[in-house]
Amino acid sequence: MPLVHPPGDAQVDFGEALVVIGGEEQKAHFLCTDLPQSDDCFVVAFPAENTESFLDGHNQAFDYFGGVPRTILYDNTKIAVKEILGDGERKPTQAFSELQSHYLFAVKFGRPGKGNDKGNVEGLVGYARRNFLVPVPRVASWEELNAHLREACQQRRNRKVRGEEESIAQRFERDREKLLPLPATPYEACEKRTTRVSSQALVRYETNDYSVPVEYGHRQVLVKAFVWEVVISFLSEVIARHKRSYGREDMIFDPLHYLSLLEQKSNALDQAAPLAGWQLPEGFTELRRQMEGRLGKRGRREYVQVLRLLETFSMAEVTAGVRQALELRAIAFDAVKHLVLCAIEQRPPKLDLQNYPHLPAAEVALTRAADYQVLLAGAR
Repeated sequence: MPLVHPPGDAQVDFGEALVVIGGEEQKAHFLCTDLPQSDDCFVVAFPAENTESFLDGHNQAFDYFGGVPRTILYDNTKIAVKEILGDGERKPTQAFSELQSHYLFAVKFGRPGKGNDKGNVEGLVGYARRNFLVPVPRVASWEELNAHLREACQQRRNRKVRGEEESIAQRFERDREKLLPLPATPYEACEKRTTRVSSQALVRYETNDYSVPVEYGHRQVLVKAFVWEVVISFLSEVIARHKRSYGREDMIFDPLHYLSLLEQKSNALDQAAPLAGWQLPEGFTELRRQMEGRLGKRGRREYVQVLRLLETFSMAEVTAGVRQALELRAIAFDAVKHLVLCAIEQRPPKLDLQNYPHLPAAEVALTRAADYQVLLAGAR
């Protein structure tokens, strides 16, 4: 049956294709948004087909079109449909209800197993796979891949579809007139879960564990899983941010989360898993060696205190303080902290060596007039 599509309506579906990201072949799940009236489209790829990518894909599509379609047609994906009731009515998931309430678009669902109900976007999935993702893209990151897809969508606007006298870009103007306005802020595209922090200050999402500061052990927290980031909050405070892992049974640490515990248990400094592979700038290793050589166990604790400065100051600021302390041979936590603060406040340092009795004292003898006789005797 020949169909006609009113301006401002859209169809959405996922597709799959192989890509090479950073030298590793993996499957990309790309979300396609099609405007059937103009044949304009938007395609964006993700590491997984999940709630976060579904929501984020809508945000990006609406931003690309400069507005929100009046009505969007979907299949019966479990991301959007929680249950199909006896009368055929769909019970949406909470995330999909929130997305629809935020953007105020109307919803239609195709019949189960009837892909031809949304034939335009089904055709777009195949077109994007054959034209945008062949040959297999070899890129350094997902950001580069999505930049390539966005550029491909923009270039396609210059084409004329068979049977049409106008280009896609010209026909899109009729869609643009009917699009709903964008809200002031995009929808927060994440999946939310509440969970409890373990005794090792770890929070599990999917199969992976993410660290939080140790003082939040055994607390109830909120996990917000975005496509590229996991954000963990306690009450209204964000306590941890991590890059999202799509592996299995990974442990993602922030070394700063464990330094307060290491200050009390400094003997675990070399065996602490959160610090394994932590690459610190030159100077930190030498500072630790000298601290432990002069102060023993106390020096190890002071070294951890120096690392804890990174909880407040940037890596560059602390590194500069460490290097200056080594140059001045002021091998102590208080000295490093003082030098960092002086650099930030742009004032000259004033190191009082009386506060550091373990440092070698400089002994300068008082010069007497008789001492010059030695020089005179040498001249004769």
